[in-house]
Amino acid sequence: MEVIVLTGISRRVLDDLLRNPYKTVELRSARNIEALEGVERRTRVFLTYETFHDVTRGTEGLIAEILKFEEMDQRILWEESDEREQTIVRIQLKLLGLGKVIEMERDGVIRAKVREMLPHEMRMS
Repeated sequence: MEVIVLTGISRRVLDDLLRNPYKTVELRSARNIEALEGVERRTRVFLTYETFHDVTRGTEGLIAEILKFEEMDQRILWEESDEREQTIVRIQLKLLGLGKVIEMERDGVIRAKVREMLPHEMRMS
């Protein structure tokens, strides 16, 4: 199946999604926000702990479907940053399964063909 790859997702979020197949996730990474530009409900995504540059054939992660999508701007304290506003995307996900990248295309956004895996094949370290 073809999916959009979301990278750098924390272990805690991945573990929570494995325990509870429905989870709302806040994305702050500019790359992940750009990857989701123009997506609709029921779009499938691949979430991985690996960084953008470390995703290759064989990268493992979770396959999920977007149930809700909300983009918002959040004010941040002026002393902590040179910017005063940050864009956040909040997506509600439904876990579909485990997956492994078999083919990918990278052009600022990673689109990949992912093979669904059985739980005993997964080795998320």
